[in-house]
Amino acid sequence: MLFNSLSFLLFLPIVFTIYWWVNKKSLQLQNGLLLVASYFFYACWDWRFLFLLLFSTALDYFTGIKMAEAKKQSNKKFWFWLSIIVNLGFLGVFKYYNFFAESFAVALSGIGIQTNFWTLKVILPVGISFYTFHGLSYVIDIYKGRIRPERNIIAYSLFVSYFPLLVAGPIERATHLLPQIKKSRFFDYNKAIDGVHQIIWGLFKKVVIADNCALYANDIFDNYQSMNSLSLTLGVIYFSFQIYGDFSGYSDIALGTSKLFGIDLLRNFNYPYFSRDIAEFWRRWHISLSSWFRDYLYIPLGGSQGGMKMKIRNTFIIFLVSGFWHGANWTFIVWGALHAVYFLPLLITQNNRNNLDIVAKGKTSPTFKELANIVLTFCLTAFAWIFFRAKTISEAFAYIKSMFSFNFEGGIQFLDFDRYTVEFLLMLGLFIVIEWNSREREHPFSGRFTILKVLAILTAILVLGVFSSPVDFIYFQF
Repeated sequence: MLFNSLSFLLFLPIVFTIYWWVNKKSLQLQNGLLLVASYFFYACWDWRFLFLLLFSTALDYFTGIKMAEAKKQSNKKFWFWLSIIVNLGFLGVFKYYNFFAESFAVALSGIGIQTNFWTLKVILPVGISFYTFHGLSYVIDIYKGRIRPERNIIAYSLFVSYFPLLVAGPIERATHLLPQIKKSRFFDYNKAIDGVHQIIWGLFKKVVIADNCALYANDIFDNYQSMNSLSLTLGVIYFSFQIYGDFSGYSDIALGTSKLFGIDLLRNFNYPYFSRDIAEFWRRWHISLSSWFRDYLYIPLGGSQGGMKMKIRNTFIIFLVSGFWHGANWTFIVWGALHAVYFLPLLITQNNRNNLDIVAKGKTSPTFKELANIVLTFCLTAFAWIFFRAKTISEAFAYIKSMFSFNFEGGIQFLDFDRYTVEFLLMLGLFIVIEWNSREREHPFSGRFTILKVLAILTAILVLGVFSSPVDFIYFQF
């Protein structure tokens, strides 16, 4: 069930209406309804994988209690590692087995040994990377003594399976979400209205920006051999805004939907393309994943407490793992490594925490230096997206080679669509202006309700959105 589908448009108001009606009955009934709705939402993708979600939930619930009850440290470690190994085992089998098998076969063929490895013929369970990380953070926090295990099975199951965040995040923490689930919730009109506005803005980013960018980006990347340098550069820009509009749009819809039920989720995006360096970009892009790796991998590895060699090692580990988390392909690993290289100068010169506040706060426009840094950071980020988008490493390098061939013959090569490139570029420019003027708020409508703005965005969704075919959210594949 897609957020931008008719089925979700019917599903959401039905659940919302029943949810606030049962609020007068009991909190347990309210949570139970959300849990049933979440399982139905997930089963709409493929009901068979619902059993995998149920097993993962039961495993972490059970091992969490067993760790708390363990009298000996050895027993506590046993239950902890059982949960970690089984969770990562499922993730490894479904997401990474074929990658390792095929990579190993290629490596052996390079030295003259021909093999025929057995590969899995299954699809990747939607959202497995996200709900696995929910469970991992929960059992790690219990093991480290940061939280006590949740004994209410409905509350814990809802924490793992809450439908707004189930398939593409944000990656929640038990310390943030569970207390809200266990606390009585009462209808807040202002929060609900703000949630509706955030949903509308998220739909605009997805349907108008991302899905239309996808038409151009896909055509350019699929036919890059026949495109000149200017068109290939535009292809990178289109994909940069496609993935931003797609993923941040999903996050806006998720956060807005959750507000309708009186629950606040972690913010996942904070205008990342206005970042002045790569460190700031990663504090503003996919925030829940970045902070997860920081807290559960980077800091346990020693963080930035050791010498420079340790800091560099830990930085590369974080970015490589982040790349590998996104997909079982060498392109994602190169994408992560490239960001590690970007990050190194800031780390070595100790400038990685220079830009902690929003750019040009309280001002209409940035300084020339800030603007130059924003443009440079966007260019570096967009260049790395080539590896993220390409199907193979060789395709990525071929694309880059053609892009830097400085072939401008033919100018902008118009694509085989009923719309023109220039008009849509103007739409992207307007989108950037709106985002810039809203950068100190959670979203453009936050704290500023204007019926004309809402009607304008809804009109854009209806008029411009119908030109693009519905496209699955990019991060569903992760």
